[in-house]
Amino acid sequence: MKDRKLHIGYFADGKWAHETFKKIISDNSIKIDFICVRYETRDSVLCNLSEDYDIPLFCVPNINSDEFIDTMRDVNSDLFVSMSFNQIFKTTMINLPPLKTINCHAGKLPFCRGRNILNWALINDEKEFGITVHYVDEGIDTGDIILQDTYPITDDDDYGTLLDKAYSGCADILYRAIKLIQAGKATRTPQATIDPVGFYCGMRTVGDEIINWNQSSRRIFNFVRAVTRPAVGATTYLNGSEVKIYRVKMIPGAHEYINTPGQILKKDPDGFYVKTLDTMIKVIEYETDGKIRVGSRFLNHE
Repeated sequence: MKDRKLHIGYFADGKWAHETFKKIISDNSIKIDFICVRYETRDSVLCNLSEDYDIPLFCVPNINSDEFIDTMRDVNSDLFVSMSFNQIFKTTMINLPPLKTINCHAGKLPFCRGRNILNWALINDEKEFGITVHYVDEGIDTGDIILQDTYPITDDDDYGTLLDKAYSGCADILYRAIKLIQAGKATRTPQATIDPVGFYCGMRTVGDEIINWNQSSRRIFNFVRAVTRPAVGATTYLNGSEVKIYRVKMIPGAHEYINTPGQILKKDPDGFYVKTLDTMIKVIEYETDGKIRVGSRFLNHE
């Protein structure tokens, strides 16, 4: 007979998953039956943790295969927990554990379903972002909500600062949700009761980091901070050289006027000014092998 601990199967990847693992493993009333990592990019930290704590490790191309489902039946976990796992759970897998399957999503569901949510939150000039734990259903990020926390976004935030908040926030809320389920106190809020439509964010890919100078200063400010380190950095081109821009500054009181978007207007010891669609913006952190010259014009392509 199974002991009285809550037995979970952990499908996970990334730093948020590492932080969650620390909380779960320190709770003697919970047992991690196994860790399943992403197949394409095996998480070395989780692999090492599985060895350190003598936890079985799985890395399979298809978690919904008959072979893997048979293995999961033998393991007989109470609950499956997904944290940044990249495979879609299908019906049989979702319902295999008695307490079903839950997922932690760094987005304020039913809004911001999908991928790269923190980048999109900054690009869209959102004033807050959410972290949601929900039951997994046959849709993508559409299951009933268990818990949801929100965090403010200020102009001092960028992708890196939001990631830091999400790493700890995901671990905290996911652990709380597991404890609610363990205690039989988890509630379910259908997403349609919040908003019947919601929306999805698409995955960002190569080329999405290129700056469009034919946008307002505010939009360029948001874009640059959305793709700065540890992402690839905003990219533009000058006289055949690539320029990586990691930080820009809005100019208080900047006037709207017509000129040439992308043109370098002025240089200072700590940066340079570029014309945008409406005003101008100051670039204060960048990398390039080329020469920044006043009067030159950035291009939106090579």
